[in-house]
Amino acid sequence: MYKPFLLTGLFISTMATAQDKMTPELLWQLGRVSGEAISADGKTVFFSVSQPSLADNKSQRHLYAIPLAGGIPQQLAEGAGDVAVLPGGKIGYSLKGQWWEMNADGAGATQKTSGTGEMQNIKISPDGKHILFTKEVKVKKIAGADHYPDLPKSNVQIYDNLNYRHWDTWEDGNFSHVFYATYNNGEIGTPVDIMADEPHDCPQMPSGGPEDLIWSPDGQSILYVCKKKYGKDYAISTNTDIYEYSIATKATRNLSEGMMGYDVAPAFSQDGKYLTWLSMEHDGFEADKNDVILLDRATGVKTNLTKKWDGTASAVRFSTDGKKIFFLAVLKGTEQLLEIALQKDPAQTTDKHIRQITSGDFDINGIVAQSGNTMVVSRTDMNHAAELFTVDLRKGALQQLTNVNKSTYDKIGMCKVDKRWVKTTDNKEMLAWVIFPPDFDPAKKYPTLLYCQGGPQSALSQFYSYRWNFQLIASQGYIVVAPNRRGMPGHGVEWNASISKDWGGQPIRDYLSAIDDVSKESYVDKNRLGAIGASYGGYSVYMLAGVHENRFKTFISHDGLFDLKSWYGTTEELWFANWDIGAYWDPANAKAYRDFNPSEHASKWNTPILIIQGGIDFRVPIEQGLQAFQLAQLNGIKSKLLYFPEENHWVLKPQNAIVWQREFFNWLKETL
Repeated sequence: MYKPFLLTGLFISTMATAQDKMTPELLWQLGRVSGEAISADGKTVFFSVSQPSLADNKSQRHLYAIPLAGGIPQQLAEGAGDVAVLPGGKIGYSLKGQWWEMNADGAGATQKTSGTGEMQNIKISPDGKHILFTKEVKVKKIAGADHYPDLPKSNVQIYDNLNYRHWDTWEDGNFSHVFYATYNNGEIGTPVDIMADEPHDCPQMPSGGPEDLIWSPDGQSILYVCKKKYGKDYAISTNTDIYEYSIATKATRNLSEGMMGYDVAPAFSQDGKYLTWLSMEHDGFEADKNDVILLDRATGVKTNLTKKWDGTASAVRFSTDGKKIFFLAVLKGTEQLLEIALQKDPAQTTDKHIRQITSGDFDINGIVAQSGNTMVVSRTDMNHAAELFTVDLRKGALQQLTNVNKSTYDKIGMCKVDKRWVKTTDNKEMLAWVIFPPDFDPAKKYPTLLYCQGGPQSALSQFYSYRWNFQLIASQGYIVVAPNRRGMPGHGVEWNASISKDWGGQPIRDYLSAIDDVSKESYVDKNRLGAIGASYGGYSVYMLAGVHENRFKTFISHDGLFDLKSWYGTTEELWFANWDIGAYWDPANAKAYRDFNPSEHASKWNTPILIIQGGIDFRVPIEQGLQAFQLAQLNGIKSKLLYFPEENHWVLKPQNAIVWQREFFNWLKETL
């Protein structure tokens, strides 16, 4: 039966008093909510809460149920993943690499599988007759012992091709493959590897997930996303495809043959007549416009439903009646829910049939499930972590469904967030978010931070980060200026794409325009300005350090690109490097490597800087942070290196994150 409501967010309320401010410790006690599924009758929503533990230095995941109409959540299980509603109303989920099932009220939890090794991304077919999962398979010889079995204690890796490491992991010759087998109430037949002997991964590395493999509604075929390239070809390409494997014929066909960019996120209509997915046009451009593609299964006709729409889509899915396709898109600094009304002849559907459903200064950052006229979504804003909301699909009105962190937010001061339109140096209008301390007094003067977003084509919307958290930063007494500079989605395809090959040009001028504009306000202390950022944002900080003309009093750069030549020679996803910057030995790119390379402006550095670097960040490898720190130290500039040996491009371990934030604010206190 349902267990008592045990969300640890209730514990947080004892930690915060009226009008407390957000602190790193409070931030890392928030429950992290994600929607999972909806019951077959559409009356119950299942969601998970991941709860970080500072003491254990890891997170624990809990599964809950809540009525769609609202009510008290009930805990069902601990550690559950791959949650699915099964025929007959039971709930299936994975736990420690095996498949479990339980009644909808949480009773009767039973481990159904064993003996197949540890499975990932487990899915039961719609007819209940097959099980789908992924497992690692040894395909290539990499280790010394692979080549020389008589030397089992050798410690060497041997490569003859690129993509020898990715994100935070060295290539070891193992690849994630898709398997299926017959399934009968926990009994699994002989698994079939539908990617046998292929040196390819599904889900896509490093951030693909269960959305990369799905069943057809009739349970007769498997669709999966894969980039079937290896080595150098893999490192320079974004050409993933949608593959369909037939259970009956054992044959595989490429449904997106000839479509040269990313093809991802396949989703069927409930009757199986149509398939939709997201597609980018250009091979090598990872931030290209994402279009919504519709495939008529009977005729084979593909239609680009958003070809003339000036935006980029994500999270596509069909309505339950198959007459619409829902998707998310960033629009002028926020992420919203939209729909495409499919015409009787789907090929006649155009951008005129796209409607924005939600509107406001918030992000709809996840679509969970539909029940009639109600859609369950995940929503954030700069003052609130993700919670589940319901959306009236006709009116666009939102109603909060979960309140996991309400007890904390009720006790702390909220930050005022303003939209500000700034004139750029090329006479464009640029949106900048300005975030104020909870007790902001316009009669006072405040130290002010320019936030530089990474990506470089990532949206700067109403997201809620657990590292670059604007509420946390502003709550310590700082005004934060966060511009939607060139390169960000939400302002048209041209604005989004224009940053490529111009990293240190107009985007940097956009940053300076934003801080100069906000600095005109009487409440900004122009003698106490700082610039902060990570990844491309960290690069931006390094660039600003050489061109800011003494505007800033301090800098913080996390995993930033300091020297473009050495970065190009050591980063792994070369499709990104090639599209956005280009090879350093190509004369056509000489200007970028001269004018837009932070190390070329290093002689002008004169400002304190905190440099943060992850030890297993292979996207922006370790030499970038070390070079910047060495430069600052040798030139007598106040500087500090914060090095995380076990962290990649992010900071994921709770205690490391707390150290990160404490050092971040200590540095600002010392230097600003």
